[in-house]
Amino acid sequence: MLLHRRIYQFLIIYAIGLAILLLIKYGLDLSDYVIPGPVDIWHTGTEEFERYFFDVLNTLAVAVVGQVISIFIALLVGIAGRQATWFGSFIKVAAYNVQAYPIVAIAPIIFILLGDGLLTRLLIAAMICYFPVLLSVIGIMAEPVVDIEHFYRVTGRMRWQLEVKIRAFENLNKLTTVIVGSATLAMAGTIVAEFIAANAGIGYSIRVALYQSNLAKILVALFLIGITLSVYQGLLELTGYSVRKWWAEK
Repeated sequence: MLLHRRIYQFLIIYAIGLAILLLIKYGLDLSDYVIPGPVDIWHTGTEEFERYFFDVLNTLAVAVVGQVISIFIALLVGIAGRQATWFGSFIKVAAYNVQAYPIVAIAPIIFILLGDGLLTRLLIAAMICYFPVLLSVIGIMAEPVVDIEHFYRVTGRMRWQLEVKIRAFENLNKLTTVIVGSATLAMAGTIVAEFIAANAGIGYSIRVALYQSNLAKILVALFLIGITLSVYQGLLELTGYSVRKWWAEK
């Protein structure tokens, strides 16, 4: 049900956006060169669907790996910085300072140092979706679950691993929401990386279409990006629901 909802919500939004674009086209009597008509969009979609579909899968694969890296690092920083000590404060300040500069401004430096390729795309995707995840993880890990933690502290059974598990379980809904939201940022980061300088992925294909002034290709690419991302986010939500159910039954 969650997956179906994600898909039809995207289809509604995409249809509204396309309808507005066509209203502008016919309202201002613009040529097909400026805004393509429905027939041109359909023909372009049938011609480019297979190639763009695999480009989107390529981009999604990089985005997923980048997202996993960012979540892993955010969890490490959140766990290390959960205590209100000098070291915990230092970890949090250092993590915040990493995001003091816009990633778009840092991206050219990354390309100069690393060049085009998978590593650059991964790094930018991870950096873009890392900070929102970090903020949530730090907030969750720094907030005690007083009622439950008090029992284990009194009985002398409290360990840092148990403390992390308790806080993660009690805030599993928030963590799931953050992870699902970060998928969009990871995808956007990968597309930005491919658009700036890459030779693969849907971002690269969009850049080529832009140079060709082919709006129909861009619209097809946006459709495939949206539908693929909706499916991925729906699967993340289902996974989060399954994990919560499994953990509650343990």
